[in-house]
Amino acid sequence: MRPGLFATVQDLGRPGLASIGVGRSGAADRRAFRLANRLVGNPEGHAAIEATLGGLTVRFAEHAVVAVTGAPCAITAGPRAAGMCAPIAVRPGDEISLGAPGNGLRSYLAVRGGVDVPPVLGSRATDTMACLGPAALTAGCVLPVGTPVRPQPPVDLAPQRAFPDELVLRVLPGPRLGWFADDALDALLSAPHRVTAEANRVGIRLDGPVLRRTRHDELPPEAGILGALQVPPSGHPILFLADHPVTGGYPVPAVVVEDDVDLAAQARPGQAIRFSAP
Repeated sequence: MRPGLFATVQDLGRPGLASIGVGRSGAADRRAFRLANRLVGNPEGHAAIEATLGGLTVRFAEHAVVAVTGAPCAITAGPRAAGMCAPIAVRPGDEISLGAPGNGLRSYLAVRGGVDVPPVLGSRATDTMACLGPAALTAGCVLPVGTPVRPQPPVDLAPQRAFPDELVLRVLPGPRLGWFADDALDALLSAPHRVTAEANRVGIRLDGPVLRRTRHDELPPEAGILGALQVPPSGHPILFLADHPVTGGYPVPAVVVEDDVDLAAQARPGQAIRFSAP
């Protein structure tokens, strides 16, 4: 009925296709995405809806079981209030609506049986950079629901992950740390970085301590990976998220630990991110 600010269909993406120029894509916060599917008895890779800053409303034509995880928001299911991280039974004609989250950025709506849109290159994920998969959701979209393949688990609630005001992400030295001043890694860890308004599923441009390059020749394009901190001439890093390019031409002095990229995907413009050694 309403997509909110931005909503897409996502699964766990298209791994293994970078050699032909296709990135993995998939859910930006895979931890929250997997939990939503487990709560409704789906395999973890079944497609679901990723909603940015809430505002999503969907209407169900048949009985269904859904769950909402990720950025915490108010939920209504038909005339009733419902909770995060718990199975929600809906009836024909019921609408599920997600309010704006108080913190965090992306919420996930999973439905028992999964969102059964046609796969592209083996995945139902919307890749916003490569323009693969289904288009971003708009009012009037009809999304088919698949047939459940597993029993509904006997669970009524899962713990809600904390969303701190300042995110702490662990980093490892990257492949081009030697292109930067000796104190570059210390500078990266020395103070918080702010998420700028230039943030989407591709990556987050950060504002904070400048990482000073000492080598200024051209870098041939090389593989880009999830969590890479790529540094353009401004000296301010860009953190690669789910829809990142498969190659990049700026040096990468550090890489966020993969398990922490899920938390980075919940960062909002203006929020502080601090980097730490593992």
